[in-house]
Amino acid sequence: MRMEWFRLWVKQAGVVLGVTALLAGGTAAQALSFAINEGVTYRVSNAEIAARYAGMAADLSKLLQQPVTIEPISDYKSLRQGLAEKRWELALVHPAHISIQAMRNSGYRLVAVTKGFTDYKAGFMVRADAPWTQLTDLRGQHLGAPDEDSITSVMLRATLRDLKMSAPQVRITYTRYQDAVPFFVENYLTHAGVTASGAVLKAWQAKGGKILGYTRPVPIKHVIASPSLSAEQFEKVQSYLTGLDASEEGRKKLEPTKWKGFARFEQAEMMKLGEWLDVR
Repeated sequence: MRMEWFRLWVKQAGVVLGVTALLAGGTAAQALSFAINEGVTYRVSNAEIAARYAGMAADLSKLLQQPVTIEPISDYKSLRQGLAEKRWELALVHPAHISIQAMRNSGYRLVAVTKGFTDYKAGFMVRADAPWTQLTDLRGQHLGAPDEDSITSVMLRATLRDLKMSAPQVRITYTRYQDAVPFFVENYLTHAGVTASGAVLKAWQAKGGKILGYTRPVPIKHVIASPSLSAEQFEKVQSYLTGLDASEEGRKKLEPTKWKGFARFEQAEMMKLGEWLDVR
């Protein structure tokens, strides 16, 4: 027990000394802030989020020779405001529309997208006995969807515009969480429900429910960089993130986040998707 306590003390002391050394580096003393947003429609605490990215922050601190601090941001209003003010040098942003807005209006640059979320799309759930066979059959019906400002609901509204089924032809009721949407449909509160949660869609089909169709896919969970980051710093961060899954050590850093890794993506292509999402 004493030996285990001693090892823990040594480990913590090493972290403190490492940070102190960085702070002692004169110009390297100024910390870089890395905002993390994992959406608002999933149940995850800020403490959990901060712990997930601690390993990456430590690596980036060494790489950039500046302390990198993790700042979880759980609501979109604060996220938008901080990005508009260029408050964070780096940000991992779950909703594509807010990331694109920051690139469009505040000079942020796309560093990478998260592997496994480049084909993110929302499914339209209906009951097994529903008479509808295609999305246009939902004209005049009532839909349930997660948070109004979630990327899922932004994709939903873009899809309805494509189908010329915007309000008032379709009525939408919003709820906070993705996993609350099936309740609407099961209890006849809405005719259909829309969610982008793969687990929710899979569970719905397992119970006999139908998926009437899907929205167009959009890459989500972007890492973006403030214009204050130099070209050299940008390249270092991008190379680090996109190379994480190439080594055993890097994959261990990814494990707490549950991401498979990061990939490069053309910012121009992302901005085209922003046009479809009606990002202003």
